[in-house]
This record gives sequence, C-alpha cells and structure tokens, in this order.
Amino acid sequence: MATPPALLPLLTPQGHLRLVAGEAEATELPRAAALRLEAAFARDPAQGLLHLGAAEPHTALPPTLAYWRDFARRFVAGLCAHDALDAEAASLEVPPPSTEELTALAASAPPMIGGEYLDAALLARLWQDLHGAWRARLAQQDAPARALLASLHASWGTVGRVHFHLAENKRDGEHPFAFLATYTEGLSARGRPLHRPLGDALRESAGALDRGRLKALLGPVQRAAERGARVRALVESRELFHPLAWTPSEAHAFLQEVPALEEAGVVVRVPDWWRARSRPRVSVRVGDEAPTGLGLESLLSFRVELTLDGEPLSRAELAKLLRQGDGLVSLRGRWVEVDRERLQQVLAHWQQVERESEDGVTFLEGMRLLAGAPLGDAAQELGEDAERHWEQVQSGPWLTGLLDTLRGPEALRETRAIPGLTATLRPYQQAGVHWLHVLTRLGLGALLADDMGLGKTLQVLALLLWRKAQAGGERAPHLLVVPASLLGNWQEEARRFAPSLKLLLAHPSARAASELARLEPREVEAHDVVLTTYGTVSRLPWVRERRWGLVVLDEAQAIKNPSARQTRAVKGLTAEARVALTGTPVENRLGDLWSLYDFLNPGLLGSAREFSGFLKTQGTQGYAPLRALVRPYLLRRLKSDPSVVKDLPDKTEARAECLLTPEQAALYARVVEDLKAQLESAEGMKRRGLVLATLLRLKQLCNHPSHYLGDGRWTPEASGKFHRLAELCETVAARQEKVLVFTQFRELCEPLADFLAGLFPRAPRVLHGGTPVRARTGLVRDFQQEEGAAAFVLSLKAGGTGLNLTAASHVIHFDRWWNPAVENQATDRAYRIGQRRNVLVHKFVCRGTVEERIEQLLEGKRALARDVVEGGGEVLLTELPDAELLRLVSLDVKRAREEG
Repeated sequence: MATPPALLPLLTPQGHLRLVAGEAEATELPRAAALRLEAAFARDPAQGLLHLGAAEPHTALPPTLAYWRDFARRFVAGLCAHDALDAEAASLEVPPPSTEELTALAASAPPMIGGEYLDAALLARLWQDLHGAWRARLAQQDAPARALLASLHASWGTVGRVHFHLAENKRDGEHPFAFLATYTEGLSARGRPLHRPLGDALRESAGALDRGRLKALLGPVQRAAERGARVRALVESRELFHPLAWTPSEAHAFLQEVPALEEAGVVVRVPDWWRARSRPRVSVRVGDEAPTGLGLESLLSFRVELTLDGEPLSRAELAKLLRQGDGLVSLRGRWVEVDRERLQQVLAHWQQVERESEDGVTFLEGMRLLAGAPLGDAAQELGEDAERHWEQVQSGPWLTGLLDTLRGPEALRETRAIPGLTATLRPYQQAGVHWLHVLTRLGLGALLADDMGLGKTLQVLALLLWRKAQAGGERAPHLLVVPASLLGNWQEEARRFAPSLKLLLAHPSARAASELARLEPREVEAHDVVLTTYGTVSRLPWVRERRWGLVVLDEAQAIKNPSARQTRAVKGLTAEARVALTGTPVENRLGDLWSLYDFLNPGLLGSAREFSGFLKTQGTQGYAPLRALVRPYLLRRLKSDPSVVKDLPDKTEARAECLLTPEQAALYARVVEDLKAQLESAEGMKRRGLVLATLLRLKQLCNHPSHYLGDGRWTPEASGKFHRLAELCETVAARQEKVLVFTQFRELCEPLADFLAGLFPRAPRVLHGGTPVRARTGLVRDFQQEEGAAAFVLSLKAGGTGLNLTAASHVIHFDRWWNPAVENQATDRAYRIGQRRNVLVHKFVCRGTVEERIEQLLEGKRALARDVVEGGGEVLLTELPDAELLRLVSLDVKRAREEG
C-alpha cells in the first residue's frame, strides 16, 4: 500500500485553513492519523480544525499541525468550562483570547505555507469558524453536549470539572488518608488532563478565570454540598480549597457521600478497594449435604457464621472489629467497612433463625433465600435492603451441584438407550429428559417450556418409559391431563414412540360417563398412564382421590386462571411430582406464571396476594430475583437457537395488508360514531361492556360485513380479506403446497372453508370446538398425507395447540387474537420438528383500522415474556380514556381504501 504524502496546513488569503500535500516535516504524521485528518478537512476546513483540536490529543504531529491543534484545543477547553454547556450548548459563545494573546499566538507560529497572512484578526475569524463547526456537530449528534465532547476523546470528559481525590497516606498512623480537590483547566501537550488545586481557581477568579467560568466550575460542588453533610462542612469552612489529612472516620464519612457527589457532577477518585469494598458479613449457607427426604418440604442444612471476603472470621478478629468502632477498620492488611450496630442486629437475627431451624430449613424456604425474593415468610428473613449489605446467603456444596445441574441441563446429555423408546432423541431432547428425571426424582415440579414444535411430547414419553424401567412395574400409574383436541395426538405419539406404555383413555369419547365414574382401582393400576382431559378431572372423583406417580399437564396454560373450576380440580391432585408442558409460560400476565408454579411447586411464589405485592416492588429492580427463583424448575429452548435445532428451515412472518370495501368502511365508521355517542353516558361496567362489544364488532367488520350483520350472505367480493385470501391461496394451490387458516371465530370456519373449496381441488378440512373428539385425529391424518386436503381451517382455540400439521408450508392468521403467544402457538403447528419446507406466515391486517393500531401493543407482551422467562401485563383497552380509545378505533379512510 502506497504511503500518502505528508499533509501540511495552508492558510489562504481569505483566512481559511486547509491541508495540502508536501514534503514531510521533522515529525512524520502516522498514516492512520493522516487519513483521519484528510477526511475531516475534506468535509469542511472548520470541521477539520475542530477534529484536530478535539480528537487527536495524543497523536504525534509535526510542528505546524501541533500549533493548530493547540489553538483549537483552547476552544474545546473553553467549551468544557462554559457554564451553559449543559443547558444551552447550541448557542453558547466561548470568548476568544484577548487581542494581546492572539497577537502573541500569531507571532509564535512556526513557518508554514501562507504564514504571511497569519495575524490576530485571522485567528479571531478561525475562532468563530470553530463555533460554527461545533454547532453543526451538535446538531448531527443525538446526545448531550458533554457526551459529544467525550465521544471526540475521553479526556474531554474531565476537562472543566472539579475532582475530589482521596488516597492512603501510610506515613501517618493517626491520619492515614489524604484529601485534595483539583480542577482540570485543559489538556497537556501530550493530551493528558492538566490538574490544578481548586484553591487556585479562587485566587484567579478576578483574573484569567472569570466569574462565569468559576460559577460553572463550582456548580457541581454546590449541588453536592446540598446533598451531603461532609461536603457541606468542607465548603462552609473553606477547607475544601486546601490539602487535608483525615482520620479513618473522616474518610469514611466522605466515602459515604461518593454516589451523591458523582450524581452532582463531581469527578471522584478513591482507592480501588472502596469500589469493591470489604465488609464483614453474616454468611448463611444452605444445603451443605443432601437432605434425607424429597420435595419442597425436605429439610436442608442451615449454617450461620461471620465471614470476610468469604473466609470465616476468628473470635479475636471479630472482637477487634467491634472494639475499633464504626467506619473503616484495618484488618488482615486492608481497610474494612464496619457498622457495629447493624452487623450485630443481622447476626442476632440469623442466629435466632438458626436456633429455630435446628433441623434445617425447607427446600422451598432455602430457594427463596438464595434468590433474594422476599415472598411470604422469606420477606422477613431477608431483612431490609440496607441490611443485605451485611448478609450473604449462599448454597452449600450439595445444593450448588444440584442447581448447576438444573440451570445447565445440557451437561446431563447421555447416549444410553431408554428401554421401549422407538425414537432417537436429539441432543437437547436427551438433556430435557434427564432434567425432568432429576427434578421429579427429587419430588420437585418441572416446567418444560420449550418452544412449540421441539418435541415436548416425546420427552415426556421418554421420561415415563425411564421411570417404568426403574420401577419394575411397582410404581403408581401416572396421570396425563390434556385438552380434548389433543387426546388423539397423544395416543398416536404413544403408539408410535412408546408402544410398551399401557395407556388408559379416561374420557367419554372412549367409554360411557357412567362406566368411567365406576372404574375399578385395579383396572387403573393395570396401566402405566391414564390419559384424560381438564374437564374430565373435575367430573371423576377417583381421579382426584388417588395418589399418582406423576401428574403431567399438556398445554398447561389451561390453568392460568386460578379461580376456574378446572384449575382448582387439577391443583387438588396428589402426586409424587408434577410436570407442566407449555410453549407459552407467560401469555398475558405474570399471574399466568404464578398459577403454573402454584401447581408445580405450591408455595414457592407465595400466595397470589403475596406474589402481586412482590411484583409491585420490582419496578426499579427488574425481574432478576423472580428469574432466579423460577429458573431451576423451568427449561426453555428456542427454535431460533441453532445449537438446539440445526436443520429446521426458515420461518418468515409478513403482514398481509387488506383494504376495506366501501360497504365495510361505511359500517365501520357507523360503529365508531355509535361508540362515540354512547361513551358520553357510559360508566363503570357498562362502559367496559360497551368497549369490548365495539371491539368485537369492528373485528367482525374487518373480516366480512356478514360476520357483523349476521345475514348469512358471505359474498366474497364484500370483504377485502376474502379478496386477499384468494390472492394468496391461488398461489399456494398453483404450487401444490398446503396452508393452515386460523380464525378466532368458530362461526367463520365454515364460510372460509366454503370459499376455499373453490380454490383447491379437494375440500378443505375444518376443526373447531364443535368438532367431535373422535373425528379430530382423522382430520389431522388426512391433511398430513401427501394426497390429502391442501387447506385446513381451524379455530384458534381448538386447533392452535398440540397438533402436528407439518404438511403445511403456509400459515394464515385471518384475524388477530391480539395475543402474540397464542398466535405463535398456532403458527408452530406447522413450524416444528419434522418440517422440511420454509414456512411463510401471513398475518392479515386491515389498513387504517383498529387491527393496524393494535400491533404496537403486542410488543409489550412479547417483551414481558422475554424479561421473565428468557432472561404478562395485559393491555386494558377498556380502561383507555375516551379520546385515546377513539383514536385507537377510528377509521383512516385514505389507508383503509385505495384512492379512486
């Protein structure tokens, strides 16, 4: 690569500074710096000069460029010291040096091209050019002025600011700390901050350092004095402007105010050990050894001791700490922070807990303590925030090993075969089966929350076979509870992958309800697994009265409503351990997660009221304590992680925009006007009902006028969505591909199927809540066959979970559920293990309507789920103010219909 010619500054008669090529000067300009300067000056000479002074403080420069850097650096230093930098940075004026100073500067310039034009007036013009360059940079930068300066070079972040320095002084035993306040007036020739004692600023305030600059300089100090007693005393006594020798207690009082000082804008330099300060802590250790029992009530060892940096303190060291008093105490060759009163209070508290827990603490209590999640009784045990600096809860060797295993299940992967399993498990599935086995063997609940389509069913079947092989036929049967629509799927998967499992179907579709109610215990015990539905659990007393091996819930979001009858029935079941399967552990609210854990590990998240109170305290802290508490019992892998599934094809999601027909637009506008009129007199529950009813009508109108009017006409040309559906499905049919069409409305399934029948050679299949359970397996089997139907219309509630429909490479959401988790579940009927084609997801949205505006509200739900699970709050549309609600539902006619 050719070496660029030397760059030399050139002054034009018009008073502009440019760079030209020339012979190298005594100091050669580094290639990288030359390229930076060349680019900066090419944009604008004034920008180049600003760059030279602000961004190249450490660069070795030839004399002529160094001269101009020093000139521009004076301007940048003036910016840093200006009292309006933080408030009016775009319009501030940095006074130029005096005429005498400018004349002296011109006279001191080294020889350069155009040097004959250099005088005080030219330098004054260049100073004004620097103002223009600064304002232009500030306008381009979406950041505060100080951040812009620091981005040009980090050193500018300290120029024009007060610095407080605290250092150790080991030569003075009584005053082992030294304090000094300084300020930075600029950068040295080598680009280093120039520190001067703060007292110099006072002495020079009537001279070079004017009153405005002094006010800007001392502004942060004044703000700091308003927040801290120690700094206020230093200011009032004027000791701040002199070097000081301090005792440990004086130094500690200052160190306590460091956060307030930094927040006020003072730069604070303290010894490194203070940032990671040592404190004697009450160390609480849980779970040194394996417990004798299993489950949440098993007792873990519990030990309390006083430690320093993890090492136990001797009695002599403790006595020394308590004898020397509060503040900073020298121990083991370093300074240690001590608060005797608080330390003794915390120690006494935990010693009392230790005496009361002579046999240990329950597993549940231990998990809460380790997570730092103050729920239930643990809220008192953890103490106040201030006390937690003086205590440390940690797991012992046995519990540490267990938690490492549960949090990193990939290490559990084994290649040995599971007796009776006729499938080959993928590596992540092997890890999942072992993870389930570890938890259930300990009597703990497990939430397998793998992304939809990653084989949760297969992993559970492998677990049941493993437990059967270990038990030798003597273990109690397991109970598998699923939605009615998935009975056929579980039977099919069991026959295919675990044919040796004896499966009993306890559902009215298999035998009469009266016969089910009188089922003999010996017949139940002759099977390995009893398969039933959520609704059946509450109707069969013997299901609720006996003790099961495992109780496994599929699509466990079915128990998200704690007050529902089926939820109460399921939570009343007795088992050795419980397992929940769901691809959406958080659908709308964090209460969904609480209800799942209330089934899996009752009491872990406290009562519903305790959990709600706990969430209200987490607004500023994030969800770290909650994640730590639930993480050992939750396993979630995503299809988007290539380390999980390397051979899954791509999934592309696209919004399919639909236009309203004139009839739809007129009806839509009429509904919005009706809402506007009725809102004036509606309040409370009446208002909520009105809003929900209106949202339903608008969604129906977006689908088809007949959906809203109920006239049964369903003419395709009356709906923009039917037109868009035809466009898409004609292409799908031409390519001989298959499509799933989801709608949240059961009554829309048949009209959609009738319409699609004219686009595909075989009549579409239809599945909704009214489809008989016996017929569902056959519908799925027919669609999955290559010669089967090419279109499948499903209601979101009945067909959006559990089904394997990988024959489809297109998924259409005809109307939006307004819940991203539910939509993703439905999409993953096609996008799952076994899919070999790329999947296209089409989400229908009518332009200019409430459907378009609601999408931004979906992102909040996605973010909430990621925060807690991967790391609900439902949008209450009924609570929106009238004006905001009307903006949400109003019709944008231009967007809803094509021009003309």
